Amino acid sequence: MDALAPSESLSNCTVLLVEDTPALARTYKGFLRGEEYAVDHVETGGAAKEALKAGEHDLVLLDLRLPDIPGEDIMTWMRETGIDLPVIVITAQGSVGVAVEAMRAGAVDFLMKPFTEDRLIHSIRTHLDQSRFLKAAVRPAAAAEAPAKASAKPVVEPGERNFAGFIGDSVPMQAVYRLIRSASASNATVFITGESGTGKEVCANAIHETSARKPRNFVPLNCAAIPGDLMESEIFGHVKGAFTGATSDKTGAAQLAHGGTLFLDEICEMSPHLQTKLLRFIQTGSFNPVGKAETITVDTRFICATNRDPLEEVTAGRFREDLYYRLHVIPIEMPALRARDEDVMRIADGFLREYSAEEGKELVSFSSAAREALLAYSWPGNVRQLQNIIRHAVVFGEGTEVTAAMLRAPIGHASGQQAPTRPAPSQARIPAGEPSGAASATPPDPNDLNALAAAIRPLEDVEREAIENAVGQCGGDVRKAAVFLGVSPATIYRKQKSWRERTA
Repeated sequence: MDALAPSESLSNCTVLLVEDTPALARTYKGFLRGEEYAVDHVETGGAAKEALKAGEHDLVLLDLRLPDIPGEDIMTWMRETGIDLPVIVITAQGSVGVAVEAMRAGAVDFLMKPFTEDRLIHSIRTHLDQSRFLKAAVRPAAAAEAPAKASAKPVVEPGERNFAGFIGDSVPMQAVYRLIRSASASNATVFITGESGTGKEVCANAIHETSARKPRNFVPLNCAAIPGDLMESEIFGHVKGAFTGATSDKTGAAQLAHGGTLFLDEICEMSPHLQTKLLRFIQTGSFNPVGKAETITVDTRFICATNRDPLEEVTAGRFREDLYYRLHVIPIEMPALRARDEDVMRIADGFLREYSAEEGKELVSFSSAAREALLAYSWPGNVRQLQNIIRHAVVFGEGTEVTAAMLRAPIGHASGQQAPTRPAPSQARIPAGEPSGAASATPPDPNDLNALAAAIRPLEDVEREAIENAVGQCGGDVRKAAVFLGVSPATIYRKQKSWRERTA
């Protein structure tokens, strides 16, 4: 592992180690003996609370299994009391699920026993550096914006609802705006997570547009939309004749982003082979186009995004752990639309004005029933789904007001409208091992192979149809579809990838 270089600024930092097993505590402190920051050790949750109240620590290394208070409860207490410190949790081999939940609750990382000295040092340095950077970036901005006030001023002015391509001033988005402004002041790598349709690319572009790199290119690349055998060429470029079909030289995204920003969307879709090359590129800033021996060096800022849980991908072995920690320097989680309260109507109003102007319509407002329907809906497809719903209403609607009846199901159904009934499945083909359930269906002759082939569908086809139907019903939300199908999201992602590879 490529360890981080020591930083003088960490010499004033202190880490609080909360571990109830003395032998393990001695081991961890031994790992950290050569580090520039100090390490304090306590054995119980109660002692940890007392130590944290003193306000003398910069990071917490927390065992989740303590004799008096669960580690999760300590994290909750820290959040409720306003102790905003990065927490790295320690967990046993069989408790990865618990650790992932702790990450979702606010921990910045988890270490699974037994872990190496390099892994521990890398995590602590990374998150101390990140915490220090964010505090340094936010503090001057707050002072410049409100020098005469004791409390920090909101990122957007009261009443201002647009920020770098976003619409909305809800509390979750205020947090995102602060992170964007902090990240834009640095060249550190940003890792954006969130459900599909939450605006991850908008976030990446906002960081670029508010940074010193704005005059240069913002180059987005969707790792899920490009066949695996072409991805290396798309990122690094190629020379003529490098492979079949390479009829001319091609400049890759990495070179196009020189001086600017390279945005790698759906980064978890990248093949293990290319992950290795990307890691080297991030570490050295140099690469070789496909078929070319000459090394090219560029100055590129990296931003990546995924709608998966990257930690689950690391645990499952599909995403390199060292690459994850290279990329996961400034994490930003995009909130789901259902968590943004009144932002739903602000965004809907904005889309309505935009699309009405485009289509030459006079629609300028929503009826009270339509507003209630939009606010009551859970928006599994997030902002992208809302955008499609409003465009549909404008294209097919008339008058000056959008009514609930103009909203496509299932939105109309949320306001009491009659949802369209699903057409009955065709009885022409019967899934393997499944009776048709129709009294008039005549089973094929067991000796007629042609009739059997027409009546019995391959299990693989039935499975794919079921998965694609579920994902479609859930507005593209794989996690939600997985819940209803009774499988893990990883199973669906793996099958989708295999289907793409067959058709590539």
